[in-house]
Parts: sequence; C-alpha cells; structure tokens
Amino acid sequence: MNKRIKVLIVDDSALVRQTLAELLGSDPKIEVMATASDPFVAAERLREAIPDVITLDVEMPRMDGITFLQKLMSQHPIPVVICSSLAENGSETALRALECGAVEIIQKPRLGTKQFLQESRVRICDVVKAAALCRVKRSSPMAGKVEPKLTADAVIQRPSSKAMIQTTEKVVVVGASTGGTEALRVFLEAMPPDAPGIVIVQHMPEHFTAAFARRLDGICRISVKEAEDNDTVMRGRALIAPGNHHMLLKRSGARYYVEIKDGPLVCRHRPSVDVLFRSAARYAGKNAVGVIMTGMGDDGAKGMLEMKDAGAATIAQDEKSCVVFGMPNEAIRRGAVDKVLPLEAITGAVLRETS
Repeated sequence: MNKRIKVLIVDDSALVRQTLAELLGSDPKIEVMATASDPFVAAERLREAIPDVITLDVEMPRMDGITFLQKLMSQHPIPVVICSSLAENGSETALRALECGAVEIIQKPRLGTKQFLQESRVRICDVVKAAALCRVKRSSPMAGKVEPKLTADAVIQRPSSKAMIQTTEKVVVVGASTGGTEALRVFLEAMPPDAPGIVIVQHMPEHFTAAFARRLDGICRISVKEAEDNDTVMRGRALIAPGNHHMLLKRSGARYYVEIKDGPLVCRHRPSVDVLFRSAARYAGKNAVGVIMTGMGDDGAKGMLEMKDAGAATIAQDEKSCVVFGMPNEAIRRGAVDKVLPLEAITGAVLRETS
C-alpha cells in the first residue's frame, strides 16, 4: 500500500503558499498536510503532526530558514526542500542550506505564466517525491509517471552507428540530480589540476548553477564555471550546465565545445542528462567517459546506453553512497554501465580511463 506523501509548506507569502499547495495537491501521491507563514508557526504544526517532507523558504520574518533548518536537523531531522527566490544573494544562501542538510533546491514558482507553472509542477512534485525517498529509503520509487516524458529526440538526433574515431584527448560527461551537489564536490575536489575536460549536468534551477559553480571553483584544484555557449572543453576545467537550459557536447576538428540551447523538458528536466549523454555518444564516441550519479528517476540511463554502444566507458555511483539510487540503478538495469563504484572511487576510475 502506498500512502500519500505528507508535506508542510513554510513560506511567508500567502500567495506562494497557495500556489505551492495547488501544485503539490494536484499530484495524487502528495498531500499538503499544512502550511505555515514562518518557522514559529511551523513548529506549532510539527507538534500536531510530523510531515514526510517540508518545503522551506529562506528569507522569512522572525527566524530565517537557515536557522530553522539547523534547529530541525539537530532535533528532529525531516527531509527539507528549499524553495527560494532566484535573487543572487538568495541563491548563495540556498546553497548554504544544502550544506546544512537540505535535500534539494527548487525554484519558487513565478506567477502568471501557464507554461512555467506547469513545468514548475512537474519539477516540484518530483523533488518532493525524491525527498520522501531519501528519508524512508524505499527500494522502489513511490510515484508513478503521470506526465508523458519527452526523450532526447526532442533536442538532438540519435547518434550514428559509427563512433567518433579516437583521438589523444578524452572528455568526461557527468549527470546528477538529488544529492548530486555533495557528490560532485567529492568527485571534483579529488581531480588533479591537469584533469581531463569535464562537462556536467546537475538538475538545479536557473541562477543557482552559477553560484554552485563559483563555490566549487573556490575549493577545487581545477577551475569550475557555469557553461556558456561555445565554451571550449579543456583540461583542468569543469563546465556545469546553466539551469533551465540544455547543454550539448559538440566537436569541431580536435576541439570539443559546448552548445547551450533552449528546448522542451526531456525526462522532465532542463537541463537533461540524456541530452548531454546523447551528444557525447554522437560527437565523442570512444573519446568519452560517462558518469551517472545519485538522483531520482531515469534521466541519463538511455543516453548512457547510447554512449556505451558508441564505445565510451561508463561508470555509475553505487547504491550505498547515493542519496537516491534511481538514475544509476536505471542505467545499470538497462545494461548501460561498465563499472559500479562508491563515490570516493569514481575520480580515480575516471582518471585511469582517460590516461
């Protein structure tokens, strides 16, 4: 029997509380248990009943969301999803929330755009379901697939049967979702200054990716930046796909570069790991190494199989080190993975494959 996921919404805006309640309530697997205008009201709600997931704003009166999050994690840990505005300062604060134990960041819904609200609904509901899985450690996802999902066909054609002729340069493509911010930190911090070029899709809202990249750039020996259209993929640098845009790996002669483009949600995401992996299969072939990390759903599984068929080496994070074993597990199930490794071993394996 699958019970509905109980959610507590904490936000000082009545309009946002109403919008989030409507978005979440439209999913048959989710129940909005209560709403609260600030952490003090939220504490009263928690005395009445314990939710499965909390959505939490960062900037609120009386007590900010980060302080509330720290108190919650020390006293009664509950999966928390940060729902923040996209102000630059807010994005930095929300990334701080990830360090304090929040499961994920989602974009606070903008009002008045039907398409945006629909896309927000899909992402918010999926993130809440992933958060519930993080807590209960269920072996199979609780949620069914309600919305039809587009594949990478919507953005890029399938790779040809002929893989790219191997050259001396290799390129690494990485996909991650829930729990990926910490997994990517561990992966990239271990990279030497002359590491092969790395291209990353982390499911994250617009603007947050720039702050995330800056934070990694400050602690890693390689440079890390939010990708821009036509950026060259080079040794000693990692490029992170900007939120709300797909990123493709392309090649011109011996040069690899990235293309940033709009397009529909693929596997319910933009950026999509499947789009990146398919482009790697098509334009890099044997020159690529693919890594799929922690995350809910199946984004990247199909693209990783295409990479393997094109001659690329493929690696998946193991279940024990994943926050959610959805994406790696699906890639393994499809026969797309050469090696399944704990997080701490992935960097070494990538370096061996690219040496």
